[in-house]
Amino acid sequence: MTETSRKDESLRRRLIELTRDLIIIPSTRDRPEDIQRCMEFVINHVELPHELTVRRFNEKGSPSTVILPHDVSEPEVLLLAHLDVVARPEGAEYRSSVNDGRIYGPGSGDMKGELAILLEIFRDFHERFPGVSLGLAVTSDEENGGNHGTRFLFEKAGLRCGVAIIPDSGSLNEIAVEEKGILHLKLKAHGSSGHASRPWLAENPLEKLISKLNEVRNYFETLKNGDGHWHPTIAVTVMQTENRVSNRIPSLAEAVCDVRFPPPYKSNEVISQLERFMDPKMALEVLVSAEPTKVFPDPLFLAATEEITQKPVTLIREHGGSDARFICGYGIPVIMSRPYVGNLHAENEWIDIASMETLYRIYERYLVKKLSLIGITRR
Repeated sequence: MTETSRKDESLRRRLIELTRDLIIIPSTRDRPEDIQRCMEFVINHVELPHELTVRRFNEKGSPSTVILPHDVSEPEVLLLAHLDVVARPEGAEYRSSVNDGRIYGPGSGDMKGELAILLEIFRDFHERFPGVSLGLAVTSDEENGGNHGTRFLFEKAGLRCGVAIIPDSGSLNEIAVEEKGILHLKLKAHGSSGHASRPWLAENPLEKLISKLNEVRNYFETLKNGDGHWHPTIAVTVMQTENRVSNRIPSLAEAVCDVRFPPPYKSNEVISQLERFMDPKMALEVLVSAEPTKVFPDPLFLAATEEITQKPVTLIREHGGSDARFICGYGIPVIMSRPYVGNLHAENEWIDIASMETLYRIYERYLVKKLSLIGITRR
């Protein structure tokens, strides 16, 4: 085995082991103790013998950490990831497996595998170049909107950088430059409860809610425009009542909807249109609101990607959202690409191992190019 192949095998083993170690920690919103445990695992993994500054934050119960070299307050490059994952159904296990060149497990592709890549590249560069102007930020509420993580770090804690790398969108040779806006909305319908055997004596809010949701869905059908689904969409993700028995008509029914919309739509405009469908006994509550995002990646990263993959780069639009929206408003270039992933937020979520190695090498090539321009360190 050659020296290069031994290094490749060592990297592959480290990425697999670290990803699987992260997956078994169920860092979901409803398990704050496991989120904290996962954060401590991250900090312990990256701390090195030479001095690094570890800044810990906890905004409204959501911990985040920023790690910088001593005396570097604004790194040339900031690596950013979130460790929180979408909760699995009750009783589901947080385990992983390796099959057919993929790591399977909850959060493997969004984004425990990507976090593992960033942790390894961060350690490697700080071992090789002590004081390198490279920072790492890890948050824990991206899946809940990001307001108490990345938004807090940039808006209130004053975090800044020359360029940010967020491997939470795109693909290896597909660099995401546009993302849809996001609205998470709760619709409430009030009625009057009663026995289900006498429905004429009650006002069923669940039926009212279902009827209104169908009207809303028909409205979104009129917004379709061309191919590629680059138009507003809506998905009903939660529907519930206070009922615990099957023979009672509830007095309140609620539904949560996830709305995605591209420019030129604005969140206030979408909300206003949906409020038109509400009747006097209905209410609409905004849980999460984010405008569409457009970012501008560093041309050096595009060049590094093409050199490593030997394939051209494509700039793409993404239907999902990321924490990039909290950074690009400060004029900071944001780089969004990631390994090959699948079944995100679903059963058998996976991340491709070979593409994890490739993205690591892309980051390595880019950081050498970028940081060499400023003499590796910047204080």
